[in-house]
Amino acid sequence: MRPADSVPAVVQSGRNQGRAFVRSALRRRVVDSAGSGSRSGDRPVDPDGVLDGSKNFEANAVTAMKKTVRIVLPVLGVLFALWLCGLFWFAAQVSRVPQNSDVKTDAIVALTGGSLRVAAAVDLLKRNKAEKLFISGVNEKVDWIALAETINELPDELGDRITLGHVACNTRENALETKEWIDRNGFKSVRLVTASYHMPRSMAEFRGALDGVEIVPNPVFPQTVKHEEWWKWRGTFVLISSEYMKFLVAAIRRVLPFVRPVLNNTVCP
Repeated sequence: MRPADSVPAVVQSGRNQGRAFVRSALRRRVVDSAGSGSRSGDRPVDPDGVLDGSKNFEANAVTAMKKTVRIVLPVLGVLFALWLCGLFWFAAQVSRVPQNSDVKTDAIVALTGGSLRVAAAVDLLKRNKAEKLFISGVNEKVDWIALAETINELPDELGDRITLGHVACNTRENALETKEWIDRNGFKSVRLVTASYHMPRSMAEFRGALDGVEIVPNPVFPQTVKHEEWWKWRGTFVLISSEYMKFLVAAIRRVLPFVRPVLNNTVCP
């Protein structure tokens, strides 16, 4: 018998071809099994995920997710930093006291939401800072007599100079309701009275509605709102943050040319 290394080259080549044929046949059987399994709803026979490409797909998905996170997180960080800077700017505006308390206007407008606002507006009227007072957003069940009971030392003669608005249900509608009243009376300037934290949003809404009318802000400062180190007081922090978000919405809406607010002339419930 010949030793192994003395096998003719032709025979050795035939053996190699035979092995290659067997491997090819086995590979086809695996692929066919995977195909038939997928048609019948069974899981393909490919535990390594190489033949059907699932291994590469999962790797690509993980890579894409990592890239997305690397892009999105910095963007969110920048947006949050801008939002936080804007919040502190807003809080600074809220605590600022205007220096125009002696300016006379054609009318005074008070927005309901606290007796302090109405009392301050009536005091301005008594000091003849304007000829007329419009109180916007009054509940339909409240008339002037009932409202006057919340204000001390109200002269009877002021009744003819005060008008109540019962239509507005929010700040945007306050501005639209006031616009209708101003247009009927032909006023060119108004003093706006509302809470300090509410003033930036109110000014944004009123400037958008009262084109060509001078608006003088006259904020009042409720004692329950802490302006010093406001972030340490949970109630004040929530209030100012909420107003800041509403202010952003009002400011963005004002610059959108396709937004045309319309007042629904029905009594606010």
